Formats: sequence, structure tokens, C-alpha cells
Amino acid sequence: MSTWLSGRDVARLLRAHLPDAVEEEADDCLAVYPGALLDTCRHLQRELAIDYLNNLTAVDYLDYIEVVYHLSSLERNHLLTIKVRCYDREHAEVPSLTPLWQGADLQEREVYDLFGVVFAGHPNLKRLLMWEGFLGHPLRKDFVMPPFPQPPGSPVRKRGEELGLD
Repeated sequence: MSTWLSGRDVARLLRAHLPDAVEEEADDCLAVYPGALLDTCRHLQRELAIDYLNNLTAVDYLDYIEVVYHLSSLERNHLLTIKVRCYDREHAEVPSLTPLWQGADLQEREVYDLFGVVFAGHPNLKRLLMWEGFLGHPLRKDFVMPPFPQPPGSPVRKRGEELGLD
């Protein structure tokens, strides 16, 4: 069975080598500053044999966007959650982890597409699910869905009207 690493224990280890990396620590995770993410993950690879990126996603808290990484050590059967907060929503940026884990490629593109987080150094950062030219990022809480275009000559209806949802 896998064992979750304590964010507090990992933060203590990181502070010995990267004193300015940790923003916040908790029992179940730790938050690092965006500029320290790549060095932090490299250090975790060397010291804790963290060798696998399970997944990454993002959460929009309106005040900031948080990128969440679930990492594993297959050798030691450990799990770890790392978070990175982007306080500048209009210019949210974190370093790409594709140099460390190739599996970050499509996952970073998905977060870029749906939340607007730019992954600096990504080899092919472009939309994955939405089409090029789509305005905005649909999983942001402040995203406003544009009105559906109506075919010429059709009666203008509000969304849900045909279902009797008015």
C-alpha cells in the first residue's frame, strides 16, 4: 500500500536545501513558490526518489489559481501533493515540468487551455480541447459563456426556452 508523505516533513527537508521554496505546509500537502517548482521537483527526484507525475490539474479560487501536482515514488511507494499558487490571474505562469516528466505535456496543455495558466518552457503550449481563437478559459470562475449564434431568420430564443425552463 502506498504511503502519503507529510507536507510538513517534506517542507523541512526542502528548507535545508532550498530555503526560499516553501510557501505553505500542511499534513497532506505543501505549497511552493512558482519560481522554485522546477528546482523543488528535481530535488525530490534525487532525495526522495519521486519519479512519477500521476496527474496535474488546477483550481480557481477567484483570488488565485492553484496548480496541483500529485507525485509518486514507484521505488519507495510514496505519494506527495505539491501546490503552486498564481496570484496574478491575468498572467498566471509556472515552469513546465516536461523536462522532468514527459507525461506533463498534455496535462499542462489542458490546464493552459481551460484555466489560462502558462507553463514557461513547455515545448508545444497550445490549446488542447478548445479551438484556436476561442476567447477565454472555460473552467475559470469568472468565465462568461458567449451567446450562442442564431442562424439568420430564426426566432431569437433564450437558453433553455425550448425546454420550458424560463
